[in-house]
Amino acid sequence: MGFFHSMTTQVEGIERTAPVVWQSYEGFIAVHWRAQAQSDARGYYLAPDPRIMIFFEDISSHVLIADTPNVKKSAARPLLRATYVPAGMPIWTRFTSEHRFSHLDLHFAESWLLDKFVPALGRQQTWAALRQPVEHAASEPLLALGQLLATELDHQNHHPLYAESLAISILTGLLDLKCDTSYGAQGGLTPAQMQRLTARFDSAPDARLSVADMSQIVGLSESWFAHAFKTTTGMPPVQWQRHKRIEIACQLLLETGLSISDIAARLGFSDQAHLTRVFRQVSGETPAAWRRRHITALP
Repeated sequence: MGFFHSMTTQVEGIERTAPVVWQSYEGFIAVHWRAQAQSDARGYYLAPDPRIMIFFEDISSHVLIADTPNVKKSAARPLLRATYVPAGMPIWTRFTSEHRFSHLDLHFAESWLLDKFVPALGRQQTWAALRQPVEHAASEPLLALGQLLATELDHQNHHPLYAESLAISILTGLLDLKCDTSYGAQGGLTPAQMQRLTARFDSAPDARLSVADMSQIVGLSESWFAHAFKTTTGMPPVQWQRHKRIEIACQLLLETGLSISDIAARLGFSDQAHLTRVFRQVSGETPAAWRRRHITALP
């Protein structure tokens, strides 16, 4: 059974120039519109589902779009050729001149998108992407995908999987969901993801980050994160945090006059003995011996 959308629409001065062509698929509906607008034509649109508009002609000099009913040049912006509108986000439009146009509308079931994206991106990153509006001049590949889907709607020549693959490609291209080459090739975390983890750890080195915490920071599911993290660092998250704390301990031993017990407290160790035991496991010597050796070696 296909997906059917709902949308509140109020238009004035816009007329269809050809019958609307549409098709409902498992998780989305695609609609191909051809219309003509008078100068000062207006529209209001609100949908409970995320959607995309792709215009097949450059309309930026003819249509303004705004997030409020005040669609004036001072409070609006040109409508670009490709727009992603998150669920529940209203938009208002106004034509500044008479114009004939055609466009493709895609309305998605949000639950279907979550099923598609969460296993690969994680729930946090998926939600962040779906909640962020996008307005884009549209690259030639993106427009070509839109035209292929519009042609499929007009002629219905392929299996529904063909339209589904085009719709997903359009959405991922417009939302700019990228996969770092190091992640794609090796199954590890991207440099940006590792930077986020390191920054979070450095902000509170005395806190213990669980796998759930760390996977949420980088926007991956826990199972994907555990594998990707081990592939990237060569160690599990608990061991990585232990090594990071010892790195900071070495810096404090060398650059400050803090006692070993003070350093242990600052880094979240239960006491000096706990720090000494972990420090020896990582570096092969005690904090006191490490401090003496390195301070002696300083010029």
